[in-house]
Amino acid sequence: MKSKHIIYLITALLLVLLGGRPALAQQQTLSLQQAIDAALENNHLLKARSLQIEEKKAKTKEDMIKKYPAITLNSTWQYNANVGELVIPQGSFGALPLGANTVIQLPDANKSFELGKHHNFNAGATIYQPLTQQAKIKTGIELSKTEVRIAEQEKRKAAQQIEQAVEKLFFGMLINSKKTDEAKAKLELSTLKLYDVESALLSGKTINLSREGLQASIADEEQELLKLTIQREDYAADLKRLTGLEVSLFSLDSVELNMAEPKAASEYQFPAHSGGADLQLAGLNVSKTRLAIKAAKQSYLPDVGIIAGYTYQQGNILYPSNNPFAGLNFKWNIQDLFANKQVLNQRSLQLQQAKENEAHALEQLNADIEKAVRKIHQAESLIHAAQKVLNFRAQELNIQLDKRAAGLNVPADVLSARSTVAKAEADLYAAQLNYRLAQSALNLLTEGDILR
Repeated sequence: MKSKHIIYLITALLLVLLGGRPALAQQQTLSLQQAIDAALENNHLLKARSLQIEEKKAKTKEDMIKKYPAITLNSTWQYNANVGELVIPQGSFGALPLGANTVIQLPDANKSFELGKHHNFNAGATIYQPLTQQAKIKTGIELSKTEVRIAEQEKRKAAQQIEQAVEKLFFGMLINSKKTDEAKAKLELSTLKLYDVESALLSGKTINLSREGLQASIADEEQELLKLTIQREDYAADLKRLTGLEVSLFSLDSVELNMAEPKAASEYQFPAHSGGADLQLAGLNVSKTRLAIKAAKQSYLPDVGIIAGYTYQQGNILYPSNNPFAGLNFKWNIQDLFANKQVLNQRSLQLQQAKENEAHALEQLNADIEKAVRKIHQAESLIHAAQKVLNFRAQELNIQLDKRAAGLNVPADVLSARSTVAKAEADLYAAQLNYRLAQSALNLLTEGDILR
């Protein structure tokens, strides 16, 4: 039993002596901005969005080519097993009398003429310049450019989401660190109290019930520390996935708190309406649908264009060897006139949907701004309250330390005060980081310069 007491005493003294001391091995610090920059640089989703933008730009260039003349080159070689012949029977052109009893038939015998050769070769070039489709092609180019802007907004939105996710994980790990300090302080206190109870049991001044209760408290604190360790590992794994950094090798740098006085929610709405990613996407989808309707209406026009070219051939005596040509081409698919009516109906419904989505995005944006401003005010109130608690707890700790120096209390009193200070620090830090998160959310909504 005495050896057990000695173990408790050594554990308590080590926890008191080592509590709050920095680790001997200095870790490299990781700031929030470094984590965000690493995530934006290494994230595969953002790389895919960048490639999507390049794809849409290439599609725009492809559509622009369609307004210029289309040149077609062709060439064919062909071997004919049978060659056509022109046969003129004897006397087909009548007869030529030369005397009373002499008549010469024209022709005087059956005549055969080959119309071609066994080897045929032809080559040519054709140029087609669309005329009536120019308006539709221009609309298609505008549609492709809108697709590029949509892809850029989607990339921007993805970057904002990644940045916010990194901030939440980073702040979560910082809060986790403060809560871990609090749990360690409580474990120190419970361990020391258990040692005191074990000593009192030996002298018969207490009962086993007190010891069992303290052992349960120690088990609770150990369980809480285990939960916090698991939570930190989960945060670190998620942060590593976003940033590509081995977060466990870094010590997280503290986040500077900028207590800017927030304005009314209505004052943030104008910049948010002109710069919010979700609202911009909704507006671009409306524009895209309108362009699609415009293109559908332009599809009613027939395809009329200028055609010109040149052909060269050998092997067919009925056609010229060299033949330049020019003219107009007309094509009109009557079935498209009926099908296009349904296309217009579909796109009109899509336009209505896009407008409804835009209205919903506007309502959601205004609601998110009001929520962010409200959270800033709430977090500000919590910061003031938590700071007040921390000040009182710190004063209490100083009093206990003075008493300890004068020999007027026991180590348990100091540890008890220290644990309450650790809890107050964790509450204050959590309130500060919640304030920072609310600021960050408002910054992303308004594209303002609230944080930086």
